[in-house]
Amino acid sequence: MNSILILLIGIVAIIVGYFVYAKSINVNVLQPDDKKATPAKMYMDGVDFTPANRNVLFGYQFKSIAALGPILGPIVAVQWGWLPALLWIVLGTFFIGWVQDYSSIMLGVREEGQSFGALSYRLISPRSRSILITFIYFYLLLIMGAFGVQVGFSLLTNPAVPLGVIVVILVGILAGQMTYKWKVDIILTSVITVVLAFVAIWLGTQPFAKTFFSNLFAYTKDADGKLVSPTLFLAVTQAKFIGSLLVVIICYFGAVLPIWRWAQPINYVAFWIVSLGILGGVVGLLIARPGMGDFPAYTKFTIGIGPLWPMLFVTIACGAISGWHSLVSSSGTARQIEKESDALFVGGGAMFFEMIFAIVAFLTATAAFGSFQGYQDAGGGAAAAAVFSKGLSAFMNQWGLDRMLGEGFGTAYGSVFLTLMALTIMYLVVRFMRVASAEALGDSIPLFRNVHVGSVVALLLTLVLIWLVPFLQIWAVFGAANQLMASLALLLVTVWLKSKGKKYQWTFWPFVFMFVTTIGALLYKAYEAFFINLPKTADPVANKIASVGQFTLAQVIIGGVSLVLVVAALLLAWDALKVLQGSKAPAKAEA
Repeated sequence: MNSILILLIGIVAIIVGYFVYAKSINVNVLQPDDKKATPAKMYMDGVDFTPANRNVLFGYQFKSIAALGPILGPIVAVQWGWLPALLWIVLGTFFIGWVQDYSSIMLGVREEGQSFGALSYRLISPRSRSILITFIYFYLLLIMGAFGVQVGFSLLTNPAVPLGVIVVILVGILAGQMTYKWKVDIILTSVITVVLAFVAIWLGTQPFAKTFFSNLFAYTKDADGKLVSPTLFLAVTQAKFIGSLLVVIICYFGAVLPIWRWAQPINYVAFWIVSLGILGGVVGLLIARPGMGDFPAYTKFTIGIGPLWPMLFVTIACGAISGWHSLVSSSGTARQIEKESDALFVGGGAMFFEMIFAIVAFLTATAAFGSFQGYQDAGGGAAAAAVFSKGLSAFMNQWGLDRMLGEGFGTAYGSVFLTLMALTIMYLVVRFMRVASAEALGDSIPLFRNVHVGSVVALLLTLVLIWLVPFLQIWAVFGAANQLMASLALLLVTVWLKSKGKKYQWTFWPFVFMFVTTIGALLYKAYEAFFINLPKTADPVANKIASVGQFTLAQVIIGGVSLVLVVAALLLAWDALKVLQGSKAPAKAEA
């Protein structure tokens, strides 16, 4: 299979999916009305409710939904073969992904920017609010753990990366100041801040920066010439400890500062870095037009991380559908929409753009290295971040990126790219976690209403996951929880649509598929943790278990969280299905 043909498949999916299917639903079912005042205008507070230009909001939406999911998921999933992974990316986006993102925005806009917790209380049942908030908190914690391992342990420990990341964040803060305080034209702001961001990434690759961070991480070279950092505790080295703390500090500020001061402008600048990276990779693809060599279309049904169904559908999350998108769309983007007609462009458009992003990531694994063996030599599914950085660099070097900016710039750029993809999501995740904890515990423990307390608690729990649970184990459970959140969002939208007398089958059947699939995946991971992995502690040497205590605790966390999520989801679905069957009428509200 040729890479150009795969890109064409993605383009055709966008044309038919967005311009035919999505626009038909938009016009005939939800029927946006620009005469209605949106929550951003009704409740403008300069913190969460802030009207935003549709182009700025598109960048914010894309950068807020596209994290490591559409990158790492496809690279891990091609272990089943390239065909199943590609089909799920395209068909998942076409029939389910954009549906959830767009409908979640419209639900938030029409219901005055209310959170899913408040909406579930009113539309389904009083107890559903507590159940959903509990589910969301555990699910968000898994996002923090999965992304935190990659950023804190793999990406920020590269001496060429931290300076670029730190300066890009400062440049993003400058963008917010220029846009909202100095009232500078958005085009001029974009040019200045994006140029500064690229200069910062280049500076990070220079000897002075790499030497500084190498010394900070206490790196030395082992017998094979690889950089090693001294171990502080468990499997956490000095480099990993500093990297994880840097993640926590960045996420703290992103969680407590006004959205216009940190999250929105930094995400906007990062959007350009990411988009230009995608463009650079596509240009390289068009020049080289690589094929997949002997990369198999299908390998086998069951691989190391589990069976193709249900595990493939939770391994590739954000590139096809993601529950995280529903939280961003309903509680974030819906509070910034200036007019209802912007919702499809922002929500549906960003999701289809993310599909192309996932396809490019898919090609870095299948085509950049020329063969299946090349993919495995680059790290394979266990080192998905490294595969992407090397693969994207290989594509961009087709037009001479390293020749222009120095040897190693392409790989460093790919690493900064990945770091920003994760961090610009993670501080929004903490923001949602402290809101969820305030909703759940604020009445009984008023201290949790304090934004600083809720954020610090969330970040401390994050550090526990990062330091204890291996990447592939937490990634699979995160993916399952993520897709289950998507199914619950589709269920809530379905109940809302029915309460308004509108067609709801276009959200109901995607809910059914995602719900059954992800419940199956979580049950599989719980079974694996308790009945396959835990017995391995009987012979730690043969099973290569360095620390029995850490391994045991990791399995208990994975298995226990999986079961909590399953029980919460089943209870919520039961209450919602009773409403859909008409045995209980939801409270009425204005559309």
